[in-house]
Amino acid sequence: MNCCRQWTPVVAMIAVNFALAITNVLFKKILDEGVSLTIILMYRQAISAVSLAPIAFFWERKNRPKLTARILCQLFLNALIGATLAQYFVLLGLEYTSVTFACAFLDMVPAITFILALPFGLEKVNIRKKAGTAKVLGTLVCVGGAMVLTLYKGKILVRSNSRATTRIINNANTTISTKKKERWAIGSIFMVAGCTFWSSWFLLQAWIGKTYPCKYSSNAFFSFFSAIQSAILSLIMERDFTKWILKEKLELITVAYAGTVASGLCYVGMSWCVKHKGPVFTSAFTPLIQILVAMFDFSILHGQIYFGSVIGSILVVIGLYTLLWGRNSEAEEILQLKPPK
Repeated sequence: MNCCRQWTPVVAMIAVNFALAITNVLFKKILDEGVSLTIILMYRQAISAVSLAPIAFFWERKNRPKLTARILCQLFLNALIGATLAQYFVLLGLEYTSVTFACAFLDMVPAITFILALPFGLEKVNIRKKAGTAKVLGTLVCVGGAMVLTLYKGKILVRSNSRATTRIINNANTTISTKKKERWAIGSIFMVAGCTFWSSWFLLQAWIGKTYPCKYSSNAFFSFFSAIQSAILSLIMERDFTKWILKEKLELITVAYAGTVASGLCYVGMSWCVKHKGPVFTSAFTPLIQILVAMFDFSILHGQIYFGSVIGSILVVIGLYTLLWGRNSEAEEILQLKPPK
């Protein structure tokens, strides 16, 4: 029973990141077709709020704490940072770059979260102990893996089976190298901003989880506030109302999936994990998105696997498990120090 309890957060976070990886691939496809990212964000959050509201009402109606002005302000701020700004900048970065390149930047989230958590006392590091050293080393290796994925391509290890797709990819790579270097640089800045906002959300969620512990209600308000914020952003940035109507089947499927699964169930799962395991543990699984996207890119989109991608992915996994080992060792030490009841 203890073993199942230990592995539940791990399995939950793997499932969450698997769902988020699918979302990123789908978003890249519809963004390339010219769909407005602010409109996508608005519909995504609106669908999430509608899908979570009935569950929150019936599931948590007996134990839901009273809503105060302070809690509502916290939830509004959480939505602004964790959904509206974080997702807007990530989608903007995704629009300017490729899905694999953009997801490589998400590998920075555990390191940023770990650094941001230190001054607030949510994480403590004792370099003299093995657990503390492992946490720092794991974070650095994760970042190193992300940098390898981003900066080093290397030789092609496995080619796509589709010759036509290979020609398209080669032409796209040539275009990017000659015409889109500036766009990729701007996209990188947007991705760093998005990752910083997302890392901040993990810390805010740890704080809100204590004052308003109902995960379904919390995320329903979170999505509702974000939908309003995104609608205001859409009105400012997208005056052509014909773009507000989604016509293609893939666009409708992507927004429906992103709203119910990615913004709905995934954020509930992450909120639960933050409450039980802390913000750094939860964010440590973010690098899995990069590995999963690379797999989808090869198997579904017929991309190619490069030596740099393999090395970078291996480093990310090593860093992830080193960080998790450090946290588990630290948790065991704390339990041993506690006096028996």
